[in-house]
Amino acid sequence: MNNDILLSGARDAGLEFRAIRDADMDFLCRLYSSTRAEELAQVPWPQEQRDHFLAMQFEAQHEHYMRHYGKADFLLIMKDGCPIGRLYIDEWDDEIRLIDIALLPVWRGRGYGRTILGDLMEIATDRGKAVRAHVEKANPAHRLYAQLGYRVIEDKQIYDLMEWSPEPLVSLPKAEGRVSSGGVAE
Repeated sequence: MNNDILLSGARDAGLEFRAIRDADMDFLCRLYSSTRAEELAQVPWPQEQRDHFLAMQFEAQHEHYMRHYGKADFLLIMKDGCPIGRLYIDEWDDEIRLIDIALLPVWRGRGYGRTILGDLMEIATDRGKAVRAHVEKANPAHRLYAQLGYRVIEDKQIYDLMEWSPEPLVSLPKAEGRVSSGGVAE
C-alpha cells in the first residue's frame, strides 16, 4: 500500500507515519498494555504479574502479526515527532485489511482514529475494495465503526469481523427525456 497517498487526512491533522523498528518494541508493548488496562484492572494480580502477562501477550500478538501478515505495513502513528499509536494494514485482492489500530489513552477521543479510518475508506473507494477489521465486541471503538457504516459480517466469538464497502453504483434503466444533474429523468 502506498503510504504517501493513504493517510492524507491524518497528515492534515498533524499526524505522521513511519515503519516500526526494533527500537520501538518497548513503546509498542506499553501501547498494547494500555489497550488491556481496563480488562486487567479486574484481575487480582500484583502489578509485576500483570506487566509480565501483558509483555508475553504482546510478544505473542506481535509474532502472530509478523508471521501471518508478512507483507503488511506496520506503522507508528506519530505526533510532533513522538509515537502516539500504531496502524497495521494490509492490502489484499478484494480488501484493505485493518489489522490493528491503537492510540495511547491520552490521544484517544480526539478524532484521530476517525480520520485514519476515513482515509482508509477513501482509498478503498478509489480502489473498489472493502475495508475489513476484527473488532472486539467490548471495544468502545466498535460504536465508531458502526457510525462510519461498518457492518458485522461474521461473529467470531469475542470479535466481530466488520466490513465497510463503498456504495455500489446502481445502474438505472435509461429513461426517456433529459437526465438532470441529480440523475433523475425530466
